[in-house]
Amino acid sequence: MAASETENHLRLKRLAFAWARANGFPLCACEVRVPRSGYRADLAAMGRGAAGATAVFECKQARADLLKDAHAEAATRAKLAELMERRRQLEALLAAHRPDLRRGESLWPEYDAWDFSTLEHRGYHALLAELATVQGRVLHGTKFSKLFRYQCADFLYLVVEDNIFAEAEIPAGWGLLVRVPGADGAADSLRLARAPAKLNPESVQRRALLEMIAIAGTRLTQRAFAPPQA
Repeated sequence: MAASETENHLRLKRLAFAWARANGFPLCACEVRVPRSGYRADLAAMGRGAAGATAVFECKQARADLLKDAHAEAATRAKLAELMERRRQLEALLAAHRPDLRRGESLWPEYDAWDFSTLEHRGYHALLAELATVQGRVLHGTKFSKLFRYQCADFLYLVVEDNIFAEAEIPAGWGLLVRVPGADGAADSLRLARAPAKLNPESVQRRALLEMIAIAGTRLTQRAFAPPQA
């Protein structure tokens, strides 16, 4: 368990592990780096045999945790381009009205740079804040969209607590597994609330994901067998 991982998140991972093994994915490991994507999956799994299907599971314990990775990539990049153009236009207007902000690094004004860092302009700073937010989404907040577009596995699953989302917030193509608390002392389980789309990753992607599953499993075994710290 990672130092920053909550018990609720770990519980979802345990349930996903058990569900995967019971549903045709006996080869499993947690914290698996997914080839091509640049992301680490909470759980990755694969069926037996050369034609074994692959699956990636992402566990989300809260709505905010879910939404931070769920921005649509194309729409987010379009928004970023729009904000960049707005910034360019606004800085051109500010430069025309505030020549005192020139850095003075060039002999020709049209080639000079401008320093807006000390400018007291509420609209400009609000635009910069929104731009930083959207840039962060492009870099880190389109995880679900990218995993689907890159076809990183045959099946993609979200594993969530119940009632933390609206249906429209579940990313396209992803399956949905919802935790069901056990009654009268019974163990919790997962309910398949929405089936995932069947993707078609290349065979090299399947082999690469299997290798990453093996590496993650080896890492865990090595940690278990490591001698105690003095």
